[in-house]
Amino acid sequence: MAECQGDGEGAKSPMELYEKLTAQGEQVRALKTAKATKADVDAAVQLLIKLKTDYKQMTGQDYKAGCPPSENSVAPDNGPAAGGADDEDTVDPWNVSTNNAKGVDYDKLILRFGSSKVDKELVDRIEKVSGQKPHRFLRRGIFFSHRDMHQVLDAYEKQKSFYLYTGRGPSSEAMHVGHLIPFIFTKWLQDVFDIPLVVQLTDDEKYLWKDLSLEDCHRFAVENAKDIIACGFDVNKTFIFSDLDYMGASPEFYRNVVKVQKHVTFNQVKGIFGFTDSDCIGKISFPAIQAAPSFSSSFPQIFKGRKDIQCLIPCHRPGPLLQDDP
Repeated sequence: MAECQGDGEGAKSPMELYEKLTAQGEQVRALKTAKATKADVDAAVQLLIKLKTDYKQMTGQDYKAGCPPSENSVAPDNGPAAGGADDEDTVDPWNVSTNNAKGVDYDKLILRFGSSKVDKELVDRIEKVSGQKPHRFLRRGIFFSHRDMHQVLDAYEKQKSFYLYTGRGPSSEAMHVGHLIPFIFTKWLQDVFDIPLVVQLTDDEKYLWKDLSLEDCHRFAVENAKDIIACGFDVNKTFIFSDLDYMGASPEFYRNVVKVQKHVTFNQVKGIFGFTDSDCIGKISFPAIQAAPSFSSSFPQIFKGRKDIQCLIPCHRPGPLLQDDP
C-alpha cells in the first residue's frame, strides 16, 4: 500500500496547505507513472481532492499548481446561510437542493460519491486518444466528474473496445432540453470511439414512483424513444429497449439482475437511495434492474456472450458524470 501525505486538517495556514497539496499532486503522478495498484491510486486521488476542497474553503480560491497563495489569502466569513439554515447539499437520484446561495458545492459532491474531477489532464488525454477535439461539454466543465475514465482509455489504447450505457425514465410524452444533455454527449462519444450503445427506458421505474398507469409508462417509453432516435445515433450500433419488454425476453439480463439483488443488502440500498419502510418492494429491488445493463453479458445478441467488455455510463444526476462499470 502506497503512503499518502497527511490530510489538510493539520495545516494552519494557506501556504502550509498549498505545500501539502503540491506534495500530494506529485505523489499521485508518481503512483500513476509507476503503474501502482488501482486502490493505491484511488486513495491518493481522493486525498488530493479533499485537500483541494480544504484549500478552497480556507482561501476562497481554487488551487493552481505553481501559484502559491498570498499571505492574506483567507476566505471571507459570510456567516451562516440565509435564515440560519445549514448549507449542506441534499442530493439523491431524484432530488437536488441546497441552502447555499452559491449553489451546489460540486467538489463536496465528488468527495461524497467517490468520483474524480474531470480535469484538464483528462480532457487532454481524451483528445489524444480519440484524435478529436473534446466535446464542448467537457471543455466547459458541464460533465465535471468521472469514475475510472482513465481505465477505459487505457483499454482503448490497447485496442480493447468498450460500450456506452445511458437511459431515460419516461414520465411524459416528450423530452425537454435538459433530458437531452446526456444523449447529446453520448452521441459524440459513439461517433468518436465508434462503439455500441445501449439505452434503457425505465418504464417500470416510472410506474413504481409516479401516479401513472403501466400502459401510460410504456407508451411514454415508445414516444421518448423517438426523441432519442432523432439525436442521430448509429442505427447499426444502438439498442434502445423498454424494461417492460426486454426483462421478459432476455434470460441473461434477468440473471444479472438476480446476481446484483443477492449481493446488495437492504441497508445498503436504503442508505444510497433513502428508501423507507413505506416504500413498495418494487422500488427496493429496482436499482438491480438499472445496474444490469452495465454488464455486457446482459446483451448476448450484441456481445455474443462476452462478459469482459467495459461499460462507460454518461449520466447527469446528481450532475453530469462519466462512470465506468465492470
